[in-house]
Amino acid sequence: MGAIELLRKYTGHNYIVLCCRGNFSIMAALKSVKKISLRNKILIPDQGGWLKFLDYPKKAGFEAEKVKTDYGVIDLNDLQERAKGAAALIYTQPAGYFAEQPIEDIYNACNSNECLVIMDASGSVGSELCDGNFADIIVGSFGKWKPVELGYGGFISFKSEENFINSKNVLSELSFDEGRFDGLHEKLKNVKERYGLFYKLNKKIKKDLNRYKILHNDKKGINVAAAFDSDDEKRKIIDYCSANGYEYTLCPRYIRVERDAVSIEVKRIRGN
Repeated sequence: MGAIELLRKYTGHNYIVLCCRGNFSIMAALKSVKKISLRNKILIPDQGGWLKFLDYPKKAGFEAEKVKTDYGVIDLNDLQERAKGAAALIYTQPAGYFAEQPIEDIYNACNSNECLVIMDASGSVGSELCDGNFADIIVGSFGKWKPVELGYGGFISFKSEENFINSKNVLSELSFDEGRFDGLHEKLKNVKERYGLFYKLNKKIKKDLNRYKILHNDKKGINVAAAFDSDDEKRKIIDYCSANGYEYTLCPRYIRVERDAVSIEVKRIRGN
């Protein structure tokens, strides 16, 4: 089973195109929506998304509108209202790499309003959190610090053959170095072990830091977002990271969470 076949298995989508950068797959997805929908609005999460969500919609000819979230997890009531006039929603699964999204409910809210769903599965492809039944288009990156860490490339997939065919002109602009196929296949083949390592470490960190406010503590994810309300709490969480060799970033950050928190970057861990 080659790389494309594994991606078909992991996404549940039959129509897969590889590209040289994950960001290119996002732009291709937005340009594809332009071919499919007459609406001019793209919905993005108000936090827990990816940086390119903020400027790529405009570059693709859309207006971007933010959907409310609970620290990155899509607010379904707000989505239901905003989806009525939107061409598509693009969001990450899991939110900010740390909180599983209600993907079936998100898809149903959008689908009932003829709003397409683009799932960025860079942090879930190859895991049970990535299910193409609940996304019209899936995009993902194989870059640095991603679960499928090839250090190069990405992909776009389509649930519908019709949408895939309508996007052919856009997809023809994408390219992938054929010399990377074997490496990608190997990374995809072993990714489930990577998730096992991430999830095990995620649980350990949450247990170690249970006296602090862990955002979406009960939701499956890779990273851990530990909120703080004082400089003392911030220092103690950072000291914990330093003592254990865990890399971290400080929030507020759009790609993690828009509040004071330490995002412990479990996805950067390299296991055996």
